[in-house]
Formats: sequence, structure tokens, C-alpha cells
Amino acid sequence: MTRVMNEQQAQKMLEDGLPAAEKLLGDKDALERLLQRLERKLRPIPVVGNALSSIPVLVSLIRSYVKKEYTDIPIGSILAIISALIYFVSPIDIVPDFIPGVGYVDDALVIAACLKLVESDVQEYIKWRKANGKEIEFV
Repeated sequence: MTRVMNEQQAQKMLEDGLPAAEKLLGDKDALERLLQRLERKLRPIPVVGNALSSIPVLVSLIRSYVKKEYTDIPIGSILAIISALIYFVSPIDIVPDFIPGVGYVDDALVIAACLKLVESDVQEYIKWRKANGKEIEFV
């Protein structure tokens, strides 16, 4: 039987990805490739719960940040979001994505751990986006 990740493991996976997130933030082309891989990974799966349904907003936030349209967010929040997105697109998971029913549970837990850390920042971004007539930049 496959073991499911717990919240502490999800937090550790998020923290482990911070150095890679910081490096990726400095390389706009590599970051864009990550966001495109994320979009391809999301297309075939149904939205599962609040964690995965928030991914388009997270992608939009990162794109707005990189374009310097929205920079009123701590760098730690940006790095946490990128770290979670790296884990989500990574083919190496604690629970492989191809396992029906549970394949995306670990991905959702890492995204949820991230959202727990950056929830107020994401809500502020959503308010800013609405006030400025910005649509989600999700292909």
C-alpha cells in the first residue's frame, strides 16, 4: 500500500525546495518553462479541492511579480510559492501521480502547506488583481 504524505512532510518538501526556487526566480526563462510545465500537468487532471484549484492564481501571481506589475509581496512568499510549484511539476513525488485516486495527494498537501504560509499575501494579490482589472494569466 502506498504511504500518503503528512503535513510535516509537506512542509519539509516545501522548505527543501526554497534554494531551487531562489535560483529559478533569478532566471526568467527557466521560470517561464516551469510555469508552462505546470500548465501542461494541470490540463488533464480535474481540480482537486482548494489547494490545487488555487494553482492558477499562484501562477498568475508569479508572472505578475516577474513582470514587476505586482511586487508588494515578501520575497519569502514568492520563494515558497515557487518551491511548491517546483514540487508539483516534479516527476519525483512521494506518491507517484499516476496512482489513481491518491497520485496528487502529496502535491495537494505541499500546495496547501504553501498556502497556509502565504494565504494573506495571496488574498492581497487577488484584491489587487480585481482592483486593476487583471485576469488570471493561465493558458
